[in-house]
Amino acid sequence: MSRTPVDGSPAWQALADHAAANRSTTLRDLFAADDDRGNRLTAEAGDLYLDYSKHLVTDETLALLLRLAEDAGVAQRREAMFAGEHVNVTEDRAVLHVALRMPRDASLVVDAVDVVAEVHEVLGRMGAFADRVRSGEWLGATGERITTVVNIGIGGSDLGPSMAYEALLDVSQRDIACRFVSNVDGADIAEATRDLDPARTLFVISSKTFTTLETLTNAHSAREWLVASLGEDAVANHFVAVSTNAEGVKAFGIDPENMFGFWDWVGGRYSMDSAIGLSLMIAIGPEAFADMLAGFHTIDEHFRTAPFERNLPVLQGVLGIWYRNFLGAQTKAILAYSHHLSKLTAYLQQLDMESNGKSVTLDGEPVSYDTGPIVWGTPGTNGQHAYYQLIHQGTTLIPADFIGFARATDPLGDHHDLLMANVFAQTEALAFGKTREEVEAEGVPDHQVPHRTFRGNHPTSTILAPALTPNTLGQLIALYEHTVFVQGTIWDIDSFDQWGVELGKVLAGRIATELAAPSDPDAGSHDSSTMTLISRYRRLREDDPEGTSR
Repeated sequence: MSRTPVDGSPAWQALADHAAANRSTTLRDLFAADDDRGNRLTAEAGDLYLDYSKHLVTDETLALLLRLAEDAGVAQRREAMFAGEHVNVTEDRAVLHVALRMPRDASLVVDAVDVVAEVHEVLGRMGAFADRVRSGEWLGATGERITTVVNIGIGGSDLGPSMAYEALLDVSQRDIACRFVSNVDGADIAEATRDLDPARTLFVISSKTFTTLETLTNAHSAREWLVASLGEDAVANHFVAVSTNAEGVKAFGIDPENMFGFWDWVGGRYSMDSAIGLSLMIAIGPEAFADMLAGFHTIDEHFRTAPFERNLPVLQGVLGIWYRNFLGAQTKAILAYSHHLSKLTAYLQQLDMESNGKSVTLDGEPVSYDTGPIVWGTPGTNGQHAYYQLIHQGTTLIPADFIGFARATDPLGDHHDLLMANVFAQTEALAFGKTREEVEAEGVPDHQVPHRTFRGNHPTSTILAPALTPNTLGQLIALYEHTVFVQGTIWDIDSFDQWGVELGKVLAGRIATELAAPSDPDAGSHDSSTMTLISRYRRLREDDPEGTSR
């Protein structure tokens, strides 16, 4: 029996009425009416301090949003996830990324298996291997130590470890560099290996099934590159795998003893803290990796136990619902003021948009409301000299998260104070803007006044932590994981499948075969646009560089 759509619930209707009645609410008014707002509308968990006072909400708004979360069953579905129930309904799987960071003495039995024990068995093997590479005990085929690790994966098998490696470069072992290859464009693997010494290079092939088209294409190219220099026998010394396909790994030439597994209850975009993080563990070491896992677990426990009104993922989640469904926002900006978090937004794009980019409910019924937002952004302060103009004075409502740290990873003069001054200045400017009267009082020429007036009222969250460490990175990622979960639960969608991605993979495999065939595909194999593009591509590919054969 189908459930009542969430937008037909009394809580949803109360929020719709509330939004309509408060369209004229401004942040200037809200702060003027409450001197303590900036202290009161904050919450903390672990090392994360969340200031959500600069949001277009009143106490009534927050109460209604939390009631919606309660009525939607966020608490019940949260408990089901932590208990290992099969909350990924379309694939009939548990969703247990939280088990990847449970402490060794914990226990979680799912389908008669203690998954925590299995997790720590793999972590132990990863740690032992990472130590061998880091110490120089693991040697290449010619007896040289490894100085570059190349992770080959795609999606969550690339975005997570790549993002975290950049984020934690400050604590990495600098005599071992990590590179990441994901794009099936040959330029990616070519550039990654162009200046490397095969004798000192280790490849980590990250593919659960060991059949992913892009990953295996790049893996075989890497294998050919290595064999051309060192011979077939060198493969076992220079390749390891993160996979569950022992036969495929063995056929490639990798010793199954050097295969690190994970489980079907680990979704790709939730896997950076599993064996997928092997390259990261080699870079930062097992102790720092364990510290990152502890940070994840801190927020897991906070999400599981904290009351909704003080629960960071719940608060962030319902605020996103408020803007997406009641105020018409289509996007969300993630603005990290840290050079080391240059890949954070790309990582969060997959986490959010692949999870909640859905148009049917858990029961398979079409949704009648908007779901997942478009996530975008770049590190500050770069973005301030690019797209912030649109946020400040454009016509689009863009909620934004500003992320900053009290201490610099690389202290240098007054750089960090200037960086963080921009965080605080931007959120203040976005919230309060600049009135016509304030501009005129500065003696600005009349014709410039409209152009230099800022209406403000642009909502932001500020997330502040002491420093960017493995532990705080784990906390930060867990915060966003659980925020996505809260929103998916309220929207009554499956946040843990990605059938749209699978469709593209199937079609790409079919077309790749057709591109390699001796003639164009049969008429009717595709729509007229795709057929024409395939034919034109084949002709262009066969032309000589000067085009004289056309």
